[in-house]
Amino acid sequence: MLTTTSIHKGSTRLIKNVQHRGFITSALISLASVGYSVIAPSIKLADQMERNEVHAKKSKNDLELEKIEKEKRLAPRFKRPHPLYPGHIPLYNFEKALLFFGSSIGAFLHPERNEFIVALGETTATKGFLTRLRNDMLNDPDGRQILKDRPYITSDYLNLDKLKNYPDNSFGKCYYNWLVREHCTPDSRVDVKFIDDEELAFVFQRYRQCHDFYHALLGIPVWREGEIALKFYEYLNIGVPFGGLGALFAPWNVKRPSERERLFNVYYPWALKTAYRCKKNLINIYWEKIMDKDVDEIRKELNIEVPPDMRILRKSRKHKKN
Repeated sequence: MLTTTSIHKGSTRLIKNVQHRGFITSALISLASVGYSVIAPSIKLADQMERNEVHAKKSKNDLELEKIEKEKRLAPRFKRPHPLYPGHIPLYNFEKALLFFGSSIGAFLHPERNEFIVALGETTATKGFLTRLRNDMLNDPDGRQILKDRPYITSDYLNLDKLKNYPDNSFGKCYYNWLVREHCTPDSRVDVKFIDDEELAFVFQRYRQCHDFYHALLGIPVWREGEIALKFYEYLNIGVPFGGLGALFAPWNVKRPSERERLFNVYYPWALKTAYRCKKNLINIYWEKIMDKDVDEIRKELNIEVPPDMRILRKSRKHKKN
């Protein structure tokens, strides 16, 4: 039989064994914690290496590029692109389409409003057309010089006070007289703003600013009938899309049937014949440098025939009616 003393001794040994095991367990846990704290960074580093997340220290430039890329990803979906030149207004394609349709209707119904004409001219000046026109200029000595010099035509640039004292049959005097007769000024030409290329914008600006030179050379007034006739010639000679559209649609909204009749019977046939015979693309003529040249000589060199005087035809029509 177990005595009280033996039971007491057994209990004491059991308690000591439990305490000893608890100490060992605590020691093992502490040791494991210390070991994990030592090897954990190595494990994390190994995981990062496996995921290819470990890189060399990034330079300031790399950090800037990452910041820019992050801003691009977080940027609004329709953030406006930066302008490419002074006065440039970048448009999305759907905005260009809306501008085209709106200006087309406006130009047809209200051709006297310049903002419609300007917007329609730029929205129809496709990149393909402008690139071809620039290439034409690059292939011509005068055209290359124009692209190099980038002249910007104004009254001060042309020195109108000087032009009015040129010889009577010089191109400069012819141009000056045309400006006075038509109450026009070279300062009225609006700057290009919707074309998304700086050099192509200059090409179209050059066409726009030279438009009045063509008026003077051909003796065509700024009446609507005259503008339609000249636009058709520009389409045939230079390839301006807006000129073709104007020749196709504008005659159907002229005020008098007699104007449409003259366009179809007189000025369209003249434009077709003259554009076919013309020896040079008019965009490649450095007009500012030939102001002192005889205007008839210029026409002869280009093989250009002046159309019938629109004023005389109108007066003749009026006399017949009376």
